[in-house]
Amino acid sequence: MIDVIASEWHKLRSLRSNGYLLAASLLAVLVCAGVAYLMIRGYDAQTPAERLRFTTNGDGLGTGLPVAYFVFGTLGALTVTSEYATGMIRTSLVAVPRRQLLLFAKAPGLAAVTLAGGQVLAFAMHLSAQAVLGDRAGQILLDGRTLGTGLSEPGVLTSVVVSGLSMTAAALIGLGVGAAIRSTPGALVALVMIFLVVPFAVRVLPSQVRAQAGSYLFESLPQQIAGVGGGVLAPQAAAGLLAAHVAAALAAGAAGIAPRGRKVRAPAVGVVATLVTGLVAVPAAAGSPALAERPANGLMAPGDSPGLVALPTVSGSSGSEPSVESGSSGSEQSAESGSSEPSAGSGAVARGAGDAPAWRPCADKDAPRDMRCATVQVPVDWKRPEGRKLNIPVALLPTSGAERRIGTLFSIPGGPGASGIDDLKQFHGRFAEVRDRFDVVSFAPRNTVKPGGALPYECLATGPWITLPQDRAQYAALERVNREHAQRCRAADPELFDHMDSASVARDIEAVRAALGEERLSFLANSYGGTPATAYARLFPSRVRAMVLDGTVAHAEDTAAGEPRRYAVAEQQVERFAAWCRSATACALHGRDAGEVWRRLVAAADRSPVPVKNDPARAAYSGFDLKVAAAPSFTAPGTEPDVPRWVQLADAIEQAAAGDAAGFADYVRQASGSPKVPSLVGQNMTHCLDGKGYGGYEAYRKALRRARELSPNFAGQRSWWPLACAGWPAPVTNPPAPLPAAGLPPFLGVGSWIDHTEVETIVRHLPGSATLRYEGHGHTLYLQGPSGCVTAHVNRYLTTLRLPPPGTACRPAS
Repeated sequence: MIDVIASEWHKLRSLRSNGYLLAASLLAVLVCAGVAYLMIRGYDAQTPAERLRFTTNGDGLGTGLPVAYFVFGTLGALTVTSEYATGMIRTSLVAVPRRQLLLFAKAPGLAAVTLAGGQVLAFAMHLSAQAVLGDRAGQILLDGRTLGTGLSEPGVLTSVVVSGLSMTAAALIGLGVGAAIRSTPGALVALVMIFLVVPFAVRVLPSQVRAQAGSYLFESLPQQIAGVGGGVLAPQAAAGLLAAHVAAALAAGAAGIAPRGRKVRAPAVGVVATLVTGLVAVPAAAGSPALAERPANGLMAPGDSPGLVALPTVSGSSGSEPSVESGSSGSEQSAESGSSEPSAGSGAVARGAGDAPAWRPCADKDAPRDMRCATVQVPVDWKRPEGRKLNIPVALLPTSGAERRIGTLFSIPGGPGASGIDDLKQFHGRFAEVRDRFDVVSFAPRNTVKPGGALPYECLATGPWITLPQDRAQYAALERVNREHAQRCRAADPELFDHMDSASVARDIEAVRAALGEERLSFLANSYGGTPATAYARLFPSRVRAMVLDGTVAHAEDTAAGEPRRYAVAEQQVERFAAWCRSATACALHGRDAGEVWRRLVAAADRSPVPVKNDPARAAYSGFDLKVAAAPSFTAPGTEPDVPRWVQLADAIEQAAAGDAAGFADYVRQASGSPKVPSLVGQNMTHCLDGKGYGGYEAYRKALRRARELSPNFAGQRSWWPLACAGWPAPVTNPPAPLPAAGLPPFLGVGSWIDHTEVETIVRHLPGSATLRYEGHGHTLYLQGPSGCVTAHVNRYLTTLRLPPPGTACRPAS
């Protein structure tokens, strides 16, 4: 055998055409560099928004690989067909009568040459493409990738090395094809079909078919083996399929060269190898686990304590709002005796196996066609999992199938009181790129405030007008008013009303995770959704794969500790508003110091409230009322450069300065139906249980004194939220608490001018975490923001867990 291999090696190195072919393989380098050059020509000609939608050049090998494969395949084919063409095959068979031995003896020498040549060529292709892209290679794209990926990127070095190895595989395929066809022209036609025509044909298929079929192409296997994308196959399946390509080709070659009557055994080997690999690859490329009927694993995760979460039960749903049921179903777990609430870090994971959600098309006409809905049943009181049950509606936007699925992205809505199902319906387009790798799931939390819920909407959507108490008697009077409004809603269902805290919402999310059968979830927490998100991180740290906090509020400190930075943000917004008024003729206060006009108006209103003329309720605005009503407009001016809410605000200030607060009352009434901003019971039922209130009158007075030191323009305005909890009829059940020091992955905080400092406060306590600042106005930037830059960085973090460098900022498109 060794002598045969040595003789075949001598033949290989003595063929002059082989040297020419190896030199011709450098054409692949020129192709990679040329495509990169054309890419930057097109990239530079686009607007910033259009550049974000460019397709990545990846490791730079993609366009050159088919050329390299064809050249190396030709090298392998000529190793055997050249003997047929010259008639030397007869001499070879006389020397080596065992034909299949002759064929396989050609493989070691061929592999040795192409292993070395393939690695040199792969690295040359990669480096040439990266050199042409230059600094542009690091430009981030909307799907989270970069225009080019260097060797320092995760998996890229492996991808380049495997690409070099795949050229050896291409040469061995060429060897098998040449032996099977026995003709150089015929073998070249077959290799053109395999490496050039079929990939081109796949690229013109419909997108869904193209994504699946393209995963099985020979040229897409190296990236999938390296785990850097390019298809839906798992690395092991891709590696098996690569080996199967080689096995099938060599089996065909062995069959072609075998004497008559012995041609069945060899092809059978190739067929069996291909079928076995297909059995491995197809399950790996199968659809989303979220859509599969499979049980939750029910195992206790490291770091989670014995739990209080009952096994959830699920059923089909049309997207209706939560309803409450009596009785008990599923397995039960008993709470620890005397426990009022599990400690931070204690977790509840369902034992046993639960049913996967029965996904059905959503009944809502405004839902996307591919969106699916179901319900998950959870206890009303998680400390009594055997008690009454609550049906939580959940919705799913399934993965597109364009890339190998990573897992489930859970979007947590804000409010409190908003519905994540409404978010998926309204903003489903924002998830287009991330759905290549994730199912996107959300829910209508138990505290969603909408008509048809378990608690009366008419009550939850109303509330008292909050005033600043001047003494203990006024504070006590406010307590009575708050309690009366809360009791009107609470009377409908006291047990449910008292369990609307964010920790209960977090446990509901864990029930959804268990029902989905996911080991871990990736999270996008929006605005107040950060409160249940951080509660989930405290309770179930090992279940968090990634966490994006988008414009979220901090719930890891007391209210007073965060007031300095919150008032500082408000002061900056007054300065920006005043600067706009100086430059914009659309401002009714143009030509005047808008900040000074505002301060005089507030001071005068505190002495004598400004009436709302022709108002049946005879509402009048104090300075405190003006601050509460104006704060949202100061911080969210609307679409730039028109800033319609600043235009409206300036008009309202001018009108109020003339003695009529109708300008403020009109736009407050449009939003709430009330001439002054009501403190909605539907929000307070969560705020107050989450510990947003003051500890009493003395705590309030201390906070008010501090606010007057911090903010000349908004002193006391932030008291509006905690004052709403004065006299609340239920105790705090989810107080602010720090996140665990270990066991959580790095978080990504996202925020604009308005809320960046807030998210920074949360993530700075988690090692390795980072923030992304948007240099402009906006809130919940991933769902509603104007910047594709934010979307790109968030998608990059979600798909690769790579965070932006410190100090990274996104700017409005010019």
